[in-house]
Amino acid sequence: MAFSFIPKDEKFFELFEAQAIHSVAAAKLFREMAQKWSRETASFDRLREIEHEADITTHDIYDKLNRTFVTPFDREDIRDLASELDTITDLIESAGQRMFLYQIENSTPDLVQLTDILWQATEQVRKAIKELQNPEKNRHVLDYCIEINRLENAGDHALGVAIGRLFQGKPDPLEVMKWKEIYETVEHAIDKCEDVAHTLETILVKQA
Repeated sequence: MAFSFIPKDEKFFELFEAQAIHSVAAAKLFREMAQKWSRETASFDRLREIEHEADITTHDIYDKLNRTFVTPFDREDIRDLASELDTITDLIESAGQRMFLYQIENSTPDLVQLTDILWQATEQVRKAIKELQNPEKNRHVLDYCIEINRLENAGDHALGVAIGRLFQGKPDPLEVMKWKEIYETVEHAIDKCEDVAHTLETILVKQA
């Protein structure tokens, strides 16, 4: 049996996994909204609920961090990981709210593609977080991180194509501004998934 120097306080890992599940739920819902766009408030309300639940989980992590003497890994890494996971969900909710406030009437294929990449990235984050507490699964965590990096590159490319398409023909400047901000917010959420991957890689290096 392999000996681990990681303190077995599983509550932190449970909370991180809950955060990751919130981000997947938000990304999946927003992807569905992009595929079948409607201004009915039910989906927006649910997105806000998920974001609120994620905030509560993040607060629980910070509270536990303040009350715990021995932590599974560096306190700074715990705080960074919690913040990055929470920001993913925040950005997804923010993108949805922008679409509602800007009175967007229809989705676009570019938004569907970006939200699909985002959903895939959050799934990879969830899988990596789930394996984090198992030292024998470190290789799996790194593989998930590599895939998150690939998806972030795909997100960069999709964003470039989407913004380029906005300027084709004689676009309405206001519509360009609206959609550019929406696309960039979704891509920022994908970037945050990569930030999580970098933090996970840092944690594994310190534990090696």
